[in-house]
Amino acid sequence: MSPYYFYTDHMTVGYQGVPLIEKIKIQLNKGEILTLVGPNGAGKSTIMKSISGQLDLIGGAVYLDQNNFFSLGRQERSQKMAVVLTEKIRGEMMTCEDVVATGRYPYTGRFGILSEKDHQEVREVMDLVHVTEIKDCDFTRISDGQRQRVMLARAICQEPDLILLDEPTSFLDIKYKLEFLSILQDLKRQKQLTVIMSLHELDLAQRISDRVLCIRNHMVEKEGTPEEVFTPGYIRELFGIEAGSFDEQTGVPELAAPQGKPEVFIIAGGGSGRNVYRRLQRQGIPFATGILFENDLDSPVAQALASRVVKVPAFEEIGEAEFRQARELMMECRHVICCRDHFGVWDRKNGELLELARRENKLSSPIFF
Repeated sequence: MSPYYFYTDHMTVGYQGVPLIEKIKIQLNKGEILTLVGPNGAGKSTIMKSISGQLDLIGGAVYLDQNNFFSLGRQERSQKMAVVLTEKIRGEMMTCEDVVATGRYPYTGRFGILSEKDHQEVREVMDLVHVTEIKDCDFTRISDGQRQRVMLARAICQEPDLILLDEPTSFLDIKYKLEFLSILQDLKRQKQLTVIMSLHELDLAQRISDRVLCIRNHMVEKEGTPEEVFTPGYIRELFGIEAGSFDEQTGVPELAAPQGKPEVFIIAGGGSGRNVYRRLQRQGIPFATGILFENDLDSPVAQALASRVVKVPAFEEIGEAEFRQARELMMECRHVICCRDHFGVWDRKNGELLELARRENKLSSPIFF
């Protein structure tokens, strides 16, 4: 038997007996988070529905804690796995608390009567997910974001070993996205909850996942830790990005760089230039920038948006060659913007560029752009 807590053995998924993705291999230790990423229509939701049993497997098997999951009885499966998929449940005539309480049904016996312990569990979980204030609201009349949190509370109430989440943050604002994922992370650490989910937000997937499964063209293309998956250029390839870029190191997407000969030279560094770069991009003004160290906070955005970037290796003093290159580039531009008022020993050449821009009457304020 496999040493992994959750694993699939040659799992093949699809519809009406027609394979969509074949021989899917997933291996997770207890308390790990796996995130599925890939273009729309690649098959992420099909995999989730097949693991949960909403779709019949076409081939292979799913194992949880060394047991063939689909050989277990319905009640035992409900106690071991909770599912939050994109389809909305029918909650007519139910309050939010009623919906959360249905998560206790795998433990209530044939009549579905909740004990005081069950009610206490419901209250504690609603507090945990921050939905207590809407507990008496009609479930059909709350926002999509509130509904998503209620459904998470319902799943947690099942006290599962494994939880499946299909695009759980899609309808949440940034506050609740972070709270939602933080709750999952806490449950992972405190209760060894194992999580399989799909996410569109690649930056969040990169931060929360222990493992990432990449799906494209109806096949598993890559699997590994975030560090193994988010390698330079891979996300652009996975999603077929043609307009704009995605920086795997920072998890930040950028729009397409303005085209044409640079009109503005920007002296930046230490993260001081990013907002100016993006402002010029919004206005379609091509620009050059430098002199930046390769590990500078401005470098990823500069690489994505600037027509030209003058760089030096990290932790090395700016040399004469880089200075001459930047000076020539700056003199070809009509305007110069300096985003800094102080330069250190290693980048004092940037200070010399600033003085030259002043002498040549090229210095402009960012507010004019």
